Amino acid sequence: MKEPLILGIESSCDETAAAVIRGRSLLSDEIISSAQLQAKFGGVVPELASRAHTDAVDEVTSRALRSAGVKKEELDAVAVTYGAGLLGALLVGLSFAKGLAYALNIPLIGVNHIRGHLAAAYLEDAALEPPFVTLLASGGHTAILYAKTETQFEILGGTLDDAAGEAFDKIARVLGLPYPGGPHIEALAREGNPVIPMPRMLKGTGGYNFSYSGLKTYIINYVHTAEQRGEAFSRADVACSFQHAALDILIQKTVEAASEKKTDTVTAGGGVIANGYLREKLAEACRRAGLKLVIPVKRRCTDNAAMIAAEGLIQYRAGNFSPFTINAVPSIPLHMN
Repeated sequence: MKEPLILGIESSCDETAAAVIRGRSLLSDEIISSAQLQAKFGGVVPELASRAHTDAVDEVTSRALRSAGVKKEELDAVAVTYGAGLLGALLVGLSFAKGLAYALNIPLIGVNHIRGHLAAAYLEDAALEPPFVTLLASGGHTAILYAKTETQFEILGGTLDDAAGEAFDKIARVLGLPYPGGPHIEALAREGNPVIPMPRMLKGTGGYNFSYSGLKTYIINYVHTAEQRGEAFSRADVACSFQHAALDILIQKTVEAASEKKTDTVTAGGGVIANGYLREKLAEACRRAGLKLVIPVKRRCTDNAAMIAAEGLIQYRAGNFSPFTINAVPSIPLHMN
């Protein structure tokens, strides 16, 4: 079918989500989050996340169907995250999706969570077609990709250690900020200035790889040294300087990649893309370079089911359906379906 009705289900971490799409048209997008509960522990507790998913998955799916104005019997396929993520959390969503698809006698489509982040751009621009360059920046991955077709892409470069989102969380802890770190660093950075010199990642090496270990170590030493000496320092300036150093290089290399690949379109996906500074500066850089930027709204940068349904549509059209024996996988290479 050209415009199939697909239910997407996402449960890889602390968001239980369901969404319905018809073709590239988003009909509903529902989320029940346990992030507030997890924040008490400074991060996601896998067992608590699994229990929260178990409590929420049926309710969030019912909400998504009601909001879309469709009955489950009208669905043409169920797309669900099978990895990467927390094993117990993944199993909740995957088991629910298996049961629903089996009962309705419709295809089950296992989705790579990271490829879901890439597919979110298709919901933002229904006319979007490859080739284009994508900046992927999330808690687990940071990479620049060249999409040749909807199902095939080339990895131009990626992080050699921490992902961007992971670095934000670690620096947030150093600065005494709550989990999740990204939004809190962004808020604090608005009160500061980028006046603290920060090391440049892989200076002089060229290419499209990234490394956050040196930047992270520098800030940890800067803060700890000041604290041990009893010297005053501006946490806001540290947050602002870190944000610039961590994100400016992503923008620079993404635009360079688009130029090298001679494409006129750039997309972005992943939780870090919700950062307001990154969105603003990436848009400015693309305008200066004459590039079209397709960037999902903030809600669809963080974990959501709409992106899972969007990737499910791509796999549906390619005929890539999953057997009911498919299992949850905590870690999946970026290039896999």
